[in-house]
Amino acid sequence: MRCVPNSRKLHPTADNQAEPAMTHAQTDIILWNASYATGIDEIDEQHQILVSTLNEANLRLREDESLEALEQITRDLLAYALYHFETEEGLMREFGYAETDPDNAEAHLAQHRAFSSKVVEVRDRIKSGNRIPREELISFLNQWLVNHILATDRKLGEFILARKNGANRAA
Repeated sequence: MRCVPNSRKLHPTADNQAEPAMTHAQTDIILWNASYATGIDEIDEQHQILVSTLNEANLRLREDESLEALEQITRDLLAYALYHFETEEGLMREFGYAETDPDNAEAHLAQHRAFSSKVVEVRDRIKSGNRIPREELISFLNQWLVNHILATDRKLGEFILARKNGANRAA
């Protein structure tokens, strides 16, 4: 499932599966639901913080699209995203993800690097006085986060859970 910026959001259904729903172009709020869960508490808690932070940024930028607000929001988001990436990458090392599933591990790391580079690029644009529209920034951030969680982080979660279950059976 992909989140299409400015036209769709994901919301929980009765069975807690993500389902696309049409929204107003101004909404772009992510509602956390069980389909985003990786099964790894530390990752899921950090994802919930990222979702909340993005939603708060979206609301703030509706009131204040100044360069100062954009700079602060992108700085704070990048700082937390880097912290979160360190957590995931530490778990990848701890559970031998690169050794066991090198293609997915490499793709995961590449996505982290590409996201960080894009946010730095956006920050540089803002610092040089070029305003980025709220819709463009929020759409990019929301789409990236939802797609990364659903496609990439869930694979990592499944891998870690399988390793933990295998270790529990061996003990």
